[in-house]
This record gives sequence, structure tokens and C-alpha cells, in this order.
Amino acid sequence: MLKIGILRGRENSFPEALIATINSMNEGVEAEWIGLGGTAMGEPCPYRVILDRISHEVPYYQVYLKQASLQGTYVINNPFWVHVDDKFLGYSLAEKMGIPVPRTSVLPNKEYIDDINAQSLRNLWPIDWEFRLQQVGLPCIMKPAFGGGWKNVHKITSIEEAIKHYEESGQLTMMLQEFIEWDDYIRCLCIGAKHARSIRYIPRPHGMGEYVQDLSVLNPKHAKLAEEYSIRFNKVIGYDMNAMEFAIKGDKLYAIDITNYVCDMDYKSLRDAHFGWAVHTMSKFLIDKAKSKQHNKPCANWEALMAKASR
Repeated sequence: MLKIGILRGRENSFPEALIATINSMNEGVEAEWIGLGGTAMGEPCPYRVILDRISHEVPYYQVYLKQASLQGTYVINNPFWVHVDDKFLGYSLAEKMGIPVPRTSVLPNKEYIDDINAQSLRNLWPIDWEFRLQQVGLPCIMKPAFGGGWKNVHKITSIEEAIKHYEESGQLTMMLQEFIEWDDYIRCLCIGAKHARSIRYIPRPHGMGEYVQDLSVLNPKHAKLAEEYSIRFNKVIGYDMNAMEFAIKGDKLYAIDITNYVCDMDYKSLRDAHFGWAVHTMSKFLIDKAKSKQHNKPCANWEALMAKASR
């Protein structure tokens, strides 16, 4: 029997529902939790597909998933890609694809590892704060190039505030981004780069936002465009699981948050209106992948990626 392994973290509702749903479908595919205690080179992997929900926080899992992929397992999301990705690249790629994004600049780190040699930093010039803030405008947003969950995100209204939050950023790589005074906001879940669901989302900085339960509150044109953008972007970047966020100003959608490759699908967040869709859609996708002969690509095909982006 084909096996699907679920690599779970702290969440419970979504992975538990996936296992129960897959095992109830009688498709000749069995889902189970993954248990690990070390990995040898070339060690066979018992799973045809692995759904990864935690390796972004546990380095050993990253190593294991690449080894599993080398043995023929299809890992979601591709372990050769997600850990070299950054949000600045996502914005740059979206812009190249014609998806509107806020003006964005990335900054040198404030701090580095303890034993960094000063000569290693001699390429860096002091930040011209006036110039960088002119590029994006005030007010703007300062946020990390790696990470999520609205952590270390700050609204900036002056050079003094920008310098203050930068000085407190430690070893994080920070970005400055144009602030969009939005009229509406969408979080679009995307599975398999072909199934998307636009949901009105109420962001709450320093806390989990709210998924509005009524799908009819969204302008249908905005919902459709967010789904089209999400599917196009995920096909190009190669994500099977992602959530993109869009700030809507008038009739223009700005891709505000691009790469959430271990996106929130917990019942407490999605609740009755959206949780069932996420579980059923992901279950079907995992089963289809288990029955396919597909494997992860060991590296990004940049030539093809750029060609897709330019279409």
C-alpha cells in the first residue's frame, strides 16, 4: 500500500483531519505520522509522499526531507527550494510576472554572527536612510525578509522610527515596503498550484488575523483575480502549498505577503467555512501525488522559471 507521511509540528487539527480523511477514502493509500530518530545516507524512505508542516523550524527535518526526496519521495513543499527562498525574491518574481507589489527594498543586517571578521563586511556602506525611505515612501512597513506570522513587523512614519526598529532588529534581514492604505484584504489559500480559495482576512499585527466566514462579502472580481494571481505565482515558484495575501486599493490588488509555504490551516483559524475545503482539497492532492510518478526537482530551473514569469 502507498504511504503518505505527515511531518507535524505544534498544530493538531489540520494534520489529524488529513490522516483521518485520507484513510477513510479507500484509495489504496495510507497516511500516518512520521517518527524519526536519525537518518543514514541512502536510507530507504517508506513514504511515497511527505507533507512537511514544521521543517522551517527544525534543521534536522530539512536534512531528512532532502534525503527522502533523493530516495524518490515527493515532498510538499519541495525541500530543495523552500529553504533558499526569501520574501524579497518573491516580490521581485511577482513584479516580473506582472503581479502588482508594493515598492520594496532590502537592507543589510544590523548584526551578524559573533565571530564574523570585519573584513567580511567591508563591502557594506552605511544605510542612506533618507534615500531608502524615499524609494518606498512614508509611511512604510519594516519587516523581515525571512519569516512570517506578522512577527517583527513595524509601521514606520519617520526616519527616527526606521532607525529605532532597525537598531533593534539584531541578525534579522529587514525590508522596507510601501504601505498600502487598503480598502479590503484577501488571504488566498492555494493547494497544488491549481486549487485556490480567496477569503476576506482581517490582519491583526502581533496576533493571528481573522478569516471571515462569509465568502460572499468579497467582490467576486477581486476574489477571482487573487486566485488567478496565486495559481500563476505558485506554478512558477513551484509551491504545492502556499497562502498569498493581497491588499486591495480600489480595483487594484497588491501582493503584500508572497510566500507562506507552511501556511496556517488550523481549525481555530479557518473554522467551519474554510477548514473542510482545506482538508478535502489537500487530502485529494496528496492521494493524487502518491499515485503519480512525480519527484521533486533537485534545483530550480531558472531558465524555465524566468520564461514562465515573462509570459
